[in-house]
Parts: sequence; C-alpha cells; structure tokens
Amino acid sequence: MQATIGAGDFKAKCLQLLDEVANTKEVLVITKRGKPVAKLVPIPTETDLYGALEGSVVWEGDIVSPLENDWDASK
Repeated sequence: MQATIGAGDFKAKCLQLLDEVANTKEVLVITKRGKPVAKLVPIPTETDLYGALEGSVVWEGDIVSPLENDWDASK
C-alpha cells in the first residue's frame, strides 16, 4: 500500500518528505480533498553501464570473408 499525505501537510514538510522518499525508495501519493493528485516517486539508482551488455553478443564466426561454396549466378 502506498503512503498518502494531504497537499497542505506536504507543503509544510516538503523537504523532509523528499529526503524520506529518497531514502526509503517508496512512493508517496499526495492528495487534495481526499483525491489523489500527484505521486512523489524516487529516481531509480544509476546502473553502471560498463559491462551491462556482457553475455548478450553471439559470435557467429567470420561474416565478412567470401563463402567457400559456388553460386549458380557466378557460372
């Protein structure tokens, strides 16, 4: 279940709530007159791009050199 807070309380505690969401990584729903109007969501942690594609490339051999078989079109 997502935590909710009224817009007036959010305005009074904005900086504290920003720190709390950043630390807990939980979504905070901001309501106005009991209806949800906004979500405060944490930014995902940055992933290290070095090595991110490791194991995703398949070696198919030499794809540049000519084939060893004869083609009918070359006769």
